[in-house]
Amino acid sequence: MDVISAIILGLVQGLTEFLPVSSSGHLEIVKVLIGEENVAKKSMLMTVVLHFATALSTIIIFRKDLVKIIKGLFQYNDKESFAFSFKIILSMIPSAIVGFLFETEIESLFSGKLILVGGMLVITGFLLLLADRSKATSKKVGIKESIIIGVSQAIAIVPGISRSGATISTAVLLGVDKEKSARFSFLMVVPLIFGKMFKDILSGEIGLNNSDFIILFVGFLTALVTGIFACKWMIALVKSSNLKYFAYYCFGISFIIFIIIFYETNNLYLT
Repeated sequence: MDVISAIILGLVQGLTEFLPVSSSGHLEIVKVLIGEENVAKKSMLMTVVLHFATALSTIIIFRKDLVKIIKGLFQYNDKESFAFSFKIILSMIPSAIVGFLFETEIESLFSGKLILVGGMLVITGFLLLLADRSKATSKKVGIKESIIIGVSQAIAIVPGISRSGATISTAVLLGVDKEKSARFSFLMVVPLIFGKMFKDILSGEIGLNNSDFIILFVGFLTALVTGIFACKWMIALVKSSNLKYFAYYCFGISFIIFIIIFYETNNLYLT
């Protein structure tokens, strides 16, 4: 992997982690475009570093909220802070259960299955359209909403279903304020990202060579800066009800995917 590749990966990670277009779906598309063998050679450490960068960008944007969550875990007398912390933890449970019980089945979904990605992108697009047309409210995330949003995050493990798109759309459709929906969506994923990151590190499957440092730093910095920009942009888009443009993007990418599948299938049949 060279510096240019690190910059490209950082840009893709930084944007698709926050924008509702499915980072996992785009990865599957990249697998097909550059070949499964090349993707397999990509450093697992780079993946961990990029995820750390986007998690850090979330921490920078929502540092006050995160301090509130941490304090809430220990300040039982502060009912509001404790309740918010409890709802964040509650929202993580469905994804943690699914990831733990169905790890092998989930990994099987990430094998260049473009038809799955195309179909799920269509679903993501419709969710974004529905959320975009929802009326403005001032409702906060409650216990029931946090559980349902957590379930939508677990479903978004499937490549092509955008995590941010699914969780924000679910919250908005439940009547939660749009800005609060976006904030809750981004905050609820931070512990999961760090958990997955530490799991990958402790697995012993990644290693660091001295020659990797500059490339890793470039990828990290690109993802961090892009992530900060994308996170702020996404909040503004949700508030201004401009999610429909990402819905059109998902539909467009899905259409291209189905054209590619049709073309390759017919070529295979003719040969």
